[in-house]
Amino acid sequence: MKTIRKFFKNSKGATAIEYGLIAALIAVAAIAAMQGLGTSLTKTFNNVSTKLNTSTT
Repeated sequence: MKTIRKFFKNSKGATAIEYGLIAALIAVAAIAAMQGLGTSLTKTFNNVSTKLNTSTT
């Protein structure tokens, strides 16, 4: 009986899982933000490239 109580009192595993879930959530948010930023940067560089090509010809 004492062993079972000790097992339920131990919350180190739960804390580790919570930290893992928080890290995963941050990673997903960072990936989503970087994808949006990447698309925006691609459009900007393509626009600059097009304007440079038309101004030199």
